[in-house]
Amino acid sequence: MKAMIAVAASLMLAGCASNGTVASSPAQCAKPGSDQELALNLADDMANEGRLYASLANLEGLPEDLVQVRLRKARVLRLMGRSDAEPLYKSLLGTCLAADAEHGLGQLAAARHDNASATEHLERAAKMAPTEGKIRNDLGVVYLNQRRIPQARFEFMTAMELRQSDTLAAFNMVTLLIYQDNWKQAAELANMARLSPQQIADAQARAEKIRGSADNAVTSPSNRSTEVVDASTGAVK
Repeated sequence: MKAMIAVAASLMLAGCASNGTVASSPAQCAKPGSDQELALNLADDMANEGRLYASLANLEGLPEDLVQVRLRKARVLRLMGRSDAEPLYKSLLGTCLAADAEHGLGQLAAARHDNASATEHLERAAKMAPTEGKIRNDLGVVYLNQRRIPQARFEFMTAMELRQSDTLAAFNMVTLLIYQDNWKQAAELANMARLSPQQIADAQARAEKIRGSADNAVTSPSNRSTEVVDASTGAVK
């Protein structure tokens, strides 16, 4: 991993723009009881395994006045594609989990291909929780979707250094490098991050899709909408 960071440092020298859930938050979260903590952890495990309905069923047995319960419900409902995730996230604004709420609202906006709203929410989340790698990665994804390359590079570099055991930001950085036709550095980073051949192929496909949307915007000036990459392919669930 030190080698991976060394490659990352060389990428910064090659042209990176200078420019969580540990956060500067408005309040300290009240700690759930031990039984509640166990139930929350069980719900997390189920959601991570894709058992969203079972996760939601476990959460429904917990008091909704706990912000930790509302946050997990919002995430599960978002992954289910249900519209009632948004009001739950909004109910957390101004609480000790405000950064997570902004992150979730940004993910919802990105899924709707609303880059402007996604950027606003994720930039606020990053200011509240500047050391949360998941937020920095997702903000980079939205910047990349908008072809704001220096900003995307900065966020991916930050996420890579904050979450050295997670290869998702490296995958996104490889996508960016391929988009720029910088195959040498893309190959070096993919090797250091130990990305699989399938991940490299996926990164290439995403880069080509982003490049294609840029070409369409140039050749079809009457079409002002920008095609974006689905945030679920490069953002944290």
